[in-house]
Amino acid sequence: MSALQQTVADRVTMSGVGLHTGNLSSITFAPADEHTGFRFVRLDLPGEPEVAAIVDNVVDISRGTTIAVGEARVHTVEHVLAALVGMGVDNCRIELSNNEPPVGDGSALPFVEMIQQAGVRQQKAERRELILDAPVRHLDEQRRTEIVALPNDTYRVTVMVDYNNPALGSQHTGLFDLETEFRTEFAPARTFCFLHEVETLWRQGLIQGGNLDNAIVIVDKPMSDEDLKALLEEMGIQGNAVLGSNGILNNNSLRFRNEPARHKLLDMVGDLALIGARMRAQVLAARPGHAANIEFARKVRRLYEKQQTVRVVQKNPTEGTVFDINAIMKMMPHRYPFLLVDRVTDFDPENNRVVAYKNITFNEPCFTGHFPDRPIFPGVLIVEAMAQAGCMLLMAKGLDPAKKLVFFMTMNNVKFRKPVIPGDQLVMHMEMTRFRLGTAQLVGKAMVGQNVVAEAELSAAVVDREAQ
Repeated sequence: MSALQQTVADRVTMSGVGLHTGNLSSITFAPADEHTGFRFVRLDLPGEPEVAAIVDNVVDISRGTTIAVGEARVHTVEHVLAALVGMGVDNCRIELSNNEPPVGDGSALPFVEMIQQAGVRQQKAERRELILDAPVRHLDEQRRTEIVALPNDTYRVTVMVDYNNPALGSQHTGLFDLETEFRTEFAPARTFCFLHEVETLWRQGLIQGGNLDNAIVIVDKPMSDEDLKALLEEMGIQGNAVLGSNGILNNNSLRFRNEPARHKLLDMVGDLALIGARMRAQVLAARPGHAANIEFARKVRRLYEKQQTVRVVQKNPTEGTVFDINAIMKMMPHRYPFLLVDRVTDFDPENNRVVAYKNITFNEPCFTGHFPDRPIFPGVLIVEAMAQAGCMLLMAKGLDPAKKLVFFMTMNNVKFRKPVIPGDQLVMHMEMTRFRLGTAQLVGKAMVGQNVVAEAELSAAVVDREAQ
């Protein structure tokens, strides 16, 4: 697999019907610049809005992964993303004429064939990768789902499923070489569901584009051929169908003995593409599904964001320090006398938390007049220092300090507990509770030793520098 980024070499288009919406749609893969990643473009909406394929944009996981930005929504992105990853593509503009890609035959193979037709072109920038230095784990005891990523030199995925169904039994599969195995061993694996789910899914507004040619239906409930025919007619599905004798509707043959497990692995590769970077890891998954995949992807993306932020602003942090003052000055637009953070010792984008220090000395300009006979660090500057610390988390959200500024909007429940004086070391513990549509919500406290000296709830707006 190339160490450099790649994009498709030419434009290529396919048309069809969406699996869940039933909408007619065309999809076009088009070349994209380095560091673009995967971006879906809704050509049918005013302004042709883009939706970046990152886990922060996931809005629904009902039998597929849906991403959105504002009113621009794209359903069932996982097969498209799996094909791009499996074919070694890093950057692609994915143009859609409707809100869901065509389902094709229910696998990722049609999208792989599109990429083969267009070709792949190498670019100059290095591929963005997440290199794990410790295991990452997600556990959902209620769903009996567990996903673990272990440090590894390459990207490998192993999946085990168990549906307690005689037609399936327990299945497992593993992908050990993405470049040589994906297109032949996993891309052809089709989506599947159980017969008892079909009517429920259809009445929920899902599988509106499903038919006997783009999905495997596993028979897991007693039903007569007459009842089956009536159900399919009600759903508008044409063609004769029988319950069959091999546990698969219409006696359809599986492309692989463990095709359902392979399709689960395919879905996982697509969902994990939403991390926004390739992983060097061995991923082990027991009974995965879109819900677990997305929660795991969120956790890994936060880790990737932290690694990227540290790499960009400070390549060799000293022990006990994540960002020193030189790194902070790359992240913050503030300068003397208003840069109020000296050091960051904990930076956790996964949980949106940061711990930062401000050393209070008698040389602070504010002490000239506040107060000459009893120097006290002003409360408004304590709140400003807290805000500066919290807004550093915006670096992990892709904020470019050279192009953006952050303005206070509100300060709520501000409380000052104890005075801060020269010689104190102010420690800010801040959490970003929300970041959406350019607005950050922060909550935190400032401490001196074991004492809380201030606490506040803050909101700030991210604006373009050029607009000011």
